[in-house]
Amino acid sequence: MNHSGWTRRALMAAAAATLAMTGIAKADQMMDSVHFLIPGGAGGGWDGTARGTGEALMNAGLVGTATYENMSGGGGGVAIGNLIENAASSHGTLMVNSTPIVIRSLTGEIAQSFRDLTLVAGTVGDYAALVVTADSPIKSMEDALAMYREDPQGFAIGGGSVPGGMDHLVAAIVMQGAGEDPTAFNYLGYDAGGEAMAGLLSGEIDALSTGFSEAVALADQGEIRILGVTSAERVPAYEEAPTFVEQGIDAEFVNWRGFFAAPNLPEEKLAAYQELLATMMETPEWEAIRARMGLVNIFRPGDEFKTFLEAQERQIGDLMRDLGFL
Repeated sequence: MNHSGWTRRALMAAAAATLAMTGIAKADQMMDSVHFLIPGGAGGGWDGTARGTGEALMNAGLVGTATYENMSGGGGGVAIGNLIENAASSHGTLMVNSTPIVIRSLTGEIAQSFRDLTLVAGTVGDYAALVVTADSPIKSMEDALAMYREDPQGFAIGGGSVPGGMDHLVAAIVMQGAGEDPTAFNYLGYDAGGEAMAGLLSGEIDALSTGFSEAVALADQGEIRILGVTSAERVPAYEEAPTFVEQGIDAEFVNWRGFFAAPNLPEEKLAAYQELLATMMETPEWEAIRARMGLVNIFRPGDEFKTFLEAQERQIGDLMRDLGFL
């Protein structure tokens, strides 16, 4: 039986049934331990997601211990290769990853793709946003497009990634959704998000493509204005921010984060991991950590995760070909 296509509702029903049979109010421990493989260094998004998940699992009493291993290199390729190479002895390991596995596979930066791994589940995501300074004359996306159309090369959008990286692609998705040529706008890439934000605040760029969770913190401080968010509906964390969709711009995108296991993982182990994560995501312990990270729940197990990744691969691949990066 293929458990990887279970929906969240089915997984939660199974978990609820287990609790009902035991007659207890709080979930019993579901696994002795989970080992998290992190394809980057400490302090990054992958690291925070893995450690936050492990913390929630232990705080909720769902696992006894969670351990972590940071394995940087090759844009995540070193960790992926290690998981594949040691598949037989890695059944207790979950590797965290996110949208870059799709982008870097398309560009050839990594030799593998998500298809070489067992897809456990996408769990959380961060929408993207286009922002301006709080005192900018640009009050809306309509203002930004009017300024761009008046002087395309004079209107600069910045991001914390190189040309062809995720911030550039998000800006291109927005411009394309607004009916503009996604290759024509002036994009300035910075080495990191902090430098890109400094470029915005100093006036070096007119608008910034960035993660929504990063934008919310500065919007709350009154430093920036969010022109649009790449979600289908307004995000409860900051409902003042309009979506691009509601402004008539076809621009939806989420930088997902989720978990993979070694190839050829036994079906029963895969189902156990999916039930574990589904149960965790309904706990107050997870809600506290999710809110702290500023992310949104987008639980997609197995085949749902695969369908989502294939759609994102098409979206990004088509755009990168339009931009001349593929």
